[in-house]
Amino acid sequence: MPSFIAIDPVTRLEGHLRVDVTIDLVNGKSQVVDAHATGTLFRGFEQMLANRDPWDAPHLTQRVCGVCPTPHGMAAVMALDKAANKTPPANGRILRNFVLGANFVQSHILHFYHLAALDYMGGPAMPPWTPGWEVDRRIPAATTATLIEHYTTALKMTRQAQEMGAVFAGRLPHSPAYIPGGFTDVPTSAQIAKARTYLTALVAFIRDVYIPDVELLASVYPDYASVGRGYGNLIAFGVFDLDTAGAKKLLRAGRAANGATGVQALNVASITEHVTNSWYDNTTNNLNPASGLTKPVYPKDTKAYSWLKSPRYDNQPYEAGPLARMWVNGDYTRGISVMDRHRARALEALKIGNAMLGWLIELKVGQPVYSAYTTPTTASGIGLTEAPRGALGHWVRIANKKIANYQIVTPTCWNASPRDTANQLGPIEKALIGTSIIDATKPIEVVRVIHSYDPCLSCAVHVARPGDQDAITVLTV
Repeated sequence: MPSFIAIDPVTRLEGHLRVDVTIDLVNGKSQVVDAHATGTLFRGFEQMLANRDPWDAPHLTQRVCGVCPTPHGMAAVMALDKAANKTPPANGRILRNFVLGANFVQSHILHFYHLAALDYMGGPAMPPWTPGWEVDRRIPAATTATLIEHYTTALKMTRQAQEMGAVFAGRLPHSPAYIPGGFTDVPTSAQIAKARTYLTALVAFIRDVYIPDVELLASVYPDYASVGRGYGNLIAFGVFDLDTAGAKKLLRAGRAANGATGVQALNVASITEHVTNSWYDNTTNNLNPASGLTKPVYPKDTKAYSWLKSPRYDNQPYEAGPLARMWVNGDYTRGISVMDRHRARALEALKIGNAMLGWLIELKVGQPVYSAYTTPTTASGIGLTEAPRGALGHWVRIANKKIANYQIVTPTCWNASPRDTANQLGPIEKALIGTSIIDATKPIEVVRVIHSYDPCLSCAVHVARPGDQDAITVLTV
């Protein structure tokens, strides 16, 4: 008899994600044979932005998420810059990059040590180590003790990454420094020196501690190099402009289909959002975000099971994230799996940290950071960038100098999307299929696959109805 398991909520990620899996015997082995990922809350930012001053967008959209707000600020100002045909001065571009890079570094360290590593190792008999499933623990006690020390050190490193970004951003999270036309802070020598001190320590930690710890985990759990592949389709919007025109990026845009190492160009017009299995009006199904609408319908029908839409490229599901970026950029093509996602994320953190050291050298003390910006009366713009968790896009349409329509496509909507109009599973759902399970009452393997994507439901969903009961984990065997 198959076992039906609901993990609600999945813990150690941002926001509220429910995952239902069906476990059955396949060739004598217990494994996942079906999966549904559900975003359980509604995000209403598109509605909040309607009829507002476009300058509100960078500030309001950063409130989509407290973990990765900076990418939303970046995507918003990029969309507004495009709408007005405006580019920031070199200093403005570099400072935007640097603060965004600080967010990436902070998020990657946080993800491995504080969200994902606990799936593989025990710890003291206290939260956050308890409660937990004591299953498939392979790391020796002495090594576990070292990793716990690194866990504590990583807390300090994540704080320092935030403080580093705030040197120029004023504060993190939710920096007010991202504005149309550039940035608000004019760099000083003292600021650059202070940021460099922070960054030098962070790069050393990534190089000497973080990456070796990921490789240690990979050596103890080699089977996870062949678990959680999914479709093998990878997409990246590109991030960190290295020139004024944005033609050259630290991590380029592109896509790869079914694990191919050959990278194909990205056509924004090929992106659509499906809502057949989402709680949105079916009249908005399969639209490009430029003409997309967010019209919630709840309850809808028996097919719908998530507040996430289903972004698709050429009607195909694509995975976004550090692995996708590093693959598209040619920096990592070892494989597509749970452990490859961890490896690519760690290596990307070092790549970005080293690039940030170079950006500090490029900054010109006292030089302009802002080009005068006038909101166009009527215009449209697209801001494509990357959040730590993957491809992020903002689409804005301006009429009478007000926001007429705004659409946000987040990384977790790519990764944790429900089935689309063609009934294709979302990337996380697909990656779970075939995962072997040791103990159906403690499906740690399911959680390991989910955490490798580092889903962030804060950016995918947002509004709760008062009076709802607290969610609990339900295991039905």
